[in-house]
Amino acid sequence: MDKVDTSALAILKKYFGYQDFRPLQGEIVAAIAERKDALVLLPTGGGKSICFQVPALMQEGLCLVISPLIALMKDQVDQLKSRGIKAMAIHSGLHKREIDTLLDNCIYGDYKFLYVSPERLKTELFIERFKKMNVNLIAVDEAHCISQWGYDFRPSYLEIVDIRALVPKVPMVALTASATLKVREDIIDKLALKEPSIFVKSFKRDNLSYSVRWAENKLEKAVEILQKVPGTAIIYTRSRKGTKETAQHLQQLGISATYYHAGLNQGIRNERQINWIKGEVRVMVATNAFGMGIDKANVRLVIHLDFPENLENYYQEAGRAGRDGIKAFAVLLVREMDCISLAEMAEIAYPPEDLLKRVYQCLANYYRLAVGSAQMTSFDFDFLDFTRAYNLDVPLTYNAIKVLQEEAFLLFSESVFLPSTLHFLVSQSKLYEAQIAYAKLDPLIKLLLRLYGGELFVNYIRIKESKIAQLLNTTEKEVVGMLKKMDELGLVDFSGKKDQPQITFITPRLDAGSLPLNKKRIGERRAQAIEKAQKIIEYAKNNKICRTLQIVNYFGEKGDFSCGICDNCVQNKKETNKAIVRKKLIDKILKTLAAGEAFSLKELFSEIGENLDEFSVGLIRELEDEGLISTEKNGKIKKK
Repeated sequence: MDKVDTSALAILKKYFGYQDFRPLQGEIVAAIAERKDALVLLPTGGGKSICFQVPALMQEGLCLVISPLIALMKDQVDQLKSRGIKAMAIHSGLHKREIDTLLDNCIYGDYKFLYVSPERLKTELFIERFKKMNVNLIAVDEAHCISQWGYDFRPSYLEIVDIRALVPKVPMVALTASATLKVREDIIDKLALKEPSIFVKSFKRDNLSYSVRWAENKLEKAVEILQKVPGTAIIYTRSRKGTKETAQHLQQLGISATYYHAGLNQGIRNERQINWIKGEVRVMVATNAFGMGIDKANVRLVIHLDFPENLENYYQEAGRAGRDGIKAFAVLLVREMDCISLAEMAEIAYPPEDLLKRVYQCLANYYRLAVGSAQMTSFDFDFLDFTRAYNLDVPLTYNAIKVLQEEAFLLFSESVFLPSTLHFLVSQSKLYEAQIAYAKLDPLIKLLLRLYGGELFVNYIRIKESKIAQLLNTTEKEVVGMLKKMDELGLVDFSGKKDQPQITFITPRLDAGSLPLNKKRIGERRAQAIEKAQKIIEYAKNNKICRTLQIVNYFGEKGDFSCGICDNCVQNKKETNKAIVRKKLIDKILKTLAAGEAFSLKELFSEIGENLDEFSVGLIRELEDEGLISTEKNGKIKKK
């Protein structure tokens, strides 16, 4: 990377194209640049990554970024590369040899960012290389994962503090979008942050109107809302099947819509995402796999057809609306049955011990793993094929795998596209010998050298088999076959593209019968899941207190306000106005009748200059019931 002005604003402008920092970003960058520890809570879309990327670019050396999701790592690395910043990610799905080379490049190359999953930190291969790196900052993204009181606990986060001990003078910044007070305290404690600067942006979103709508026919209600609120929208639904059916229904009604879930192949997902971002499609119907890392500020509406598991998830997903600061709407559609279903789902979120052991044993059988083998080894994972093979209940098995991840035995990565990579393992002279010995490989080797040059001898390079096949006038299958042959011969390290979920065995394969489960923690997490489900049900059912106030109070932010734009505030305002109108009308009626004169109903309202309507007649009845007025036999009204 070329020499740059080390001031924060100069870097912000040069690499990110912004003229100034958003609120809080500048102070956070300044604190980290002064080599102070920090805890940063910024809402979804608040620009957390800028907070550690800018100070890291201001100094010599490399920033280690710890992140739990491959998709998030991949998005950030791609964005940094597109800005001319050298960055890489190490995650499940990479060969050990490839990881070895990438880590070497972090020591001897001029890389600025290394993204890793927390599970990677405790491997001997990583630790030995890390000791030799010139690290200027450690950034812990999604830091709430360190706390078992949070909503997405990852025990491997608890071991981050060990890696810090190797570089005690390097500052650490912990970042998250949503954490309660208890979780914040846990982050500071478990990461051993030293007198951290704490930055918390209010969870209050002044431009976002939250609403809950009770409806038996939720799709009909969603259409009605879409017709009232113009602009780009996201509709979240829990099931993959539901995304397709909802999008088709909208299309039939003439509403531009598409759908997205992790089961679609990467090409389709990318195309649909781009079309929606460009505004060529109005509504994206998706599971919660959609939205992370997507920079689209002008979403006007987010509708949830199903309950999220907790208020943390709801806040993040709803918060994808209105990031441009212009008024936007977040609507949760509910029926009574949903409350019962969510409570039941929370009850089975942590399956019994015998099922956890059975699922672990089935996974070991599925991949034919001997006890003691496969540590940090990743496998493609066809979830439905696995459940069918062992006659397992789908929801319970999914939950069991999530718990085994929380217990640090497995890592389950939802579907993410990893492109093919290639690296030459031999010298040019050895390669030349192979070209002579294997004439069929000669055209491919020549083309690879022409396309990618000497970089293939130094780094792992992303390749496209389809492009190579086109240039060689052959099939993609044939190209993959030749690359595999070169791999078998030890000429290259070839890793084919992946577009499936991955299961990684973090520990050596254990004996399922004596699986060391932390029963106390599992019990606490089960109770927590039930409590969190109850909290979002309470949020849905509370039709009096401002929705924004309910959310900020949940996250421990003290407040006593009304946002003025949520459904509860709007209804409260209507009722207040109605009460004011009612009082004024009563005062007028009683004042007019105070002189003792009697009036017919029509005469009375003509006298006070008000319309005679259903509300007015109801008011007269109330005043009669309260004994303030009476109606004579001739129908005339007078004061008692």
